[in-house]
Amino acid sequence: MNSKMLLLAAGLLFAAIPTGHAAETAATQSVTQSAAQPAAAGVYRFTVGDLRITALSDGTLPLGIKPLVKGLPLERIDALLAERFERDPLETSINAFLIDAGSRLLLVDTGAGQLFGPYGGKLPVSLAAAGYRPDQVTDILLTHIHTDHSGGLALDGRMVFPNATLHVGQADLDFFLNRDNTAKGLQPRHYDEAVATVGPYVKAGKVKPFTGQSEILPGVTAIPTPGHTSGHAFYRVTSRGETIEFWGDIIHVGPVQFPHPEATVAFDIDQDAARAQRLKRFAQEADSGQLTAAAHLSFPGLGRLRRDGEAYRWVPVEYRNRE
Repeated sequence: MNSKMLLLAAGLLFAAIPTGHAAETAATQSVTQSAAQPAAAGVYRFTVGDLRITALSDGTLPLGIKPLVKGLPLERIDALLAERFERDPLETSINAFLIDAGSRLLLVDTGAGQLFGPYGGKLPVSLAAAGYRPDQVTDILLTHIHTDHSGGLALDGRMVFPNATLHVGQADLDFFLNRDNTAKGLQPRHYDEAVATVGPYVKAGKVKPFTGQSEILPGVTAIPTPGHTSGHAFYRVTSRGETIEFWGDIIHVGPVQFPHPEATVAFDIDQDAARAQRLKRFAQEADSGQLTAAAHLSFPGLGRLRRDGEAYRWVPVEYRNRE
């Protein structure tokens, strides 16, 4: 990816942010609405076997889709969004997931922290609303070292989760924490952010990287899925015969990439590998009944995959509000 494209990708997350008078108007409306109706914390609980799992919202952001998606005509993207009564920019979730295993408390991804400006950074509020403290987290399962997944790891140089061990693909550590990789597509901003967020855990000796597919904790299997980043990974968690997989960034734009899994996004460091991973994993998971948790599908990001001819269809879980 050339430097021009990298700069474009870096700015995509903020492409739809209002500016000037429109921004002031939006801010005023937001303050007025917040004062009248405080936003509820993003918390959704469910169980897998003996595990109590909580989907936690880090917030949402308006994501510019047409400059992001690669491999489809713009009119096709518009048509796919219209089918879902959605439009560009698409309001996109930043999800994390807490796994209460009794003796251990695992967190899958940490949101964006303070690194997305006015967007993201709500994970601490959601975590508290769920009844947990950051110092209770024993393990962090990082799908990859991109800002919206690792940004919540640290604040002002301090570990937000001081008692947690960080599990992450070795290939991502090697890529994002080496400034020389700016010659290989690493954005300087991403290097600086990785040093600021992952770095404190490295210095504290609290990082356990993995390479191949392996059981990194009892009932927890790390599954390397390189493409989006070189160390991108799924996590498969099993309890009492039930299973859930945490997908990370194999999918960004559900209305587009489920019907067209061949479509990539500008954030994919290796476009061809990312496309191949999605085609492979979707084919494996479709119609299996496998419960899946996705980082950027509408909160709580839980569902299952169905085949739909040559395409796929996402079936969200039914809502439950009971113990």
